[in-house]
Amino acid sequence: MRRSLSAVILSALILVLPGLTLAAPFAYITQPAADTVSVIDTATDTVTATVSVGSAPRGVAVTPDGTRVYITNMAADSVSVIDTATNTVTATVGVGDGPYGIAVSPDGTWAYVANRYDGTVTVIDTATDTVMSTVGVGTSPEGIAVSPDGSRVYVTDDDDDTVTVIDTATNTVTTTVGVGSRPKGVAVTPDGTRAYVTNLVPNTVTVIDTATDTVASTIGVGSNPIGAAITPDGSRVYVTNLAGGTVSVIDTATDTVIATVSVGDQPHGVAVTPDGAQVYVANYADGSVSVIDTATDTVTASVGVGSGPRAFGTFIGPADAGPSAPATIPTLSGWTMVILAMLLAGLAVWRKRESGLRA
Repeated sequence: MRRSLSAVILSALILVLPGLTLAAPFAYITQPAADTVSVIDTATDTVTATVSVGSAPRGVAVTPDGTRVYITNMAADSVSVIDTATNTVTATVGVGDGPYGIAVSPDGTWAYVANRYDGTVTVIDTATDTVMSTVGVGTSPEGIAVSPDGSRVYVTDDDDDTVTVIDTATNTVTTTVGVGSRPKGVAVTPDGTRAYVTNLVPNTVTVIDTATDTVASTIGVGSNPIGAAITPDGSRVYVTNLAGGTVSVIDTATDTVIATVSVGDQPHGVAVTPDGAQVYVANYADGSVSVIDTATDTVTASVGVGSGPRAFGTFIGPADAGPSAPATIPTLSGWTMVILAMLLAGLAVWRKRESGLRA
């Protein structure tokens, strides 16, 4: 009897397990002309929602747990906070003049906003969505990234040709690093050892050694590089070339370009999915988002999102983000839950009977 029932339960569980599903991450794409954010389900590469935010949204940052998205509204001097469970704006935070780039700390407690027109970085406490500090940096800050340990923030100063480094413990500037002309985007490797900075005019990427905050190398890429995103394993950097309509792929082991991928017109923002399998690129001039397969570095899909997508920053959330994500991972279908409950109930009765017979 014991073997027979065990076999039945095992067979049933084998049938149940294929029903387990994992949620795909969602991509949040800012559209300045429409004052909206498009939400893309990366499992289907379709737009599932459109969220109204402030005027001229630019930057995007998703919290590590995927529950909130922070959007900079450049013309409104504010940041909109989106609840990913409902895709509604739950808070609006006033910041500096011309907020552009934004980044959230690895522990999710702080959001850092680069204010282009007043040369500052606003520090937001995400627990209360209030401003806790304002840090003076260089002229026209745009790109911003936080180190993996949360100890430092790197800010590109577009008109100064520099990167400002902020100590997050004190919210003070510790150093300034000279890079190429008109630095735009910045991304830090997962191990925190290097920062990659896109320089718009000389068509280069500057590599900063974060241990010494000095320039380690300079890499030639496509025409007018602007956005940068690094794969979760740190092996590749994907750089959007605004004037070239391409994405340069950098091998971080050699700091050389190993591939160039043609995408849409005027690619701007770029982000990598949490599993590193895909790269999403916002193409400003043709209202689309290109999807790159990192295994082959080829475009596998193009998603129409509307007028002038920017998505400057980290705009893809973790696998449990988004309005249709399951409450727990993995999730079960309704019938699977019923079958599993019946099996467990039967097992409990059988165990009770076996205990009675042994007594």
